[in-house]
Amino acid sequence: MIATLGLLAVVGFAVVYAVTIYNALVKKRAMAEESFSGVDVQLKRRADLIPNLVETVKGYMTHESGTLEKVTAMRARAQNASSSDERFQAESQISSLLGNIMAVSENYPDLKASANFTNLQTELSGIEEQIQLSRRYYNGTVRDLNIMIDQFPTNIIAGMGGFTKKEFFEIENEADREVQKVSFN
Repeated sequence: MIATLGLLAVVGFAVVYAVTIYNALVKKRAMAEESFSGVDVQLKRRADLIPNLVETVKGYMTHESGTLEKVTAMRARAQNASSSDERFQAESQISSLLGNIMAVSENYPDLKASANFTNLQTELSGIEEQIQLSRRYYNGTVRDLNIMIDQFPTNIIAGMGGFTKKEFFEIENEADREVQKVSFN
């Protein structure tokens, strides 16, 4: 009788422990998905600004039309991405190209004086800051989820529950990490 009660207590504890772990994994996954949504909102805001920026800059920057075309192409690629990894890569390239446009704009006094460009530049800077914060939050939630999925004994419950690791939002291309050099030669 005592052995049966002891066995039931151990089994009951194991079930409660497994449910607790499973619920923690569900919470971490939901937080990671919610944080990705936050990044997505900021990236959408930036994508909506890009056509206005390109049109404003186009009239002034005749030498940089290739950069403007690349920004437009990367925007389309990011919006049509089939995986989060593909989207992350395209968004990283957009950030790099936009930084290049802002740096090149210093050489166009009429453009810098344009109220439209100044407003777009200010708004874009604010959005880039929000994207950076959103990416950090997303990466933090992904880190927490991935750690839980890897740790013992939660890895057993994660495997049985079908939990998979998520990818970090990071710069894949080493060239994107380098400071952009602007030259008119």
